[in-house]
Amino acid sequence: MMKLENILQDPAAAYAKPQDVLGDANLSNEDKCKVLAQWEYDAEELQTATAENMPGPNDSLLDDILAVKKQLNCDASK
Repeated sequence: MMKLENILQDPAAAYAKPQDVLGDANLSNEDKCKVLAQWEYDAEELQTATAENMPGPNDSLLDDILAVKKQLNCDASK
């Protein structure tokens, strides 16, 4: 089991896809939302970095992250 701090440093290294965060029984929903928020930030940074080039393979990743966040109601507390 990875520690939350380690997962937050690089969610893509801890999980193959955003949906895998949902199935992690070791994390509370609040922690899952934190992981997804960090992953969303990382994906957006990557998108920005590659914006002047052709779209990369991570375009759908951001959609997946947002979909999982919606399933968990991550933004409901804001």
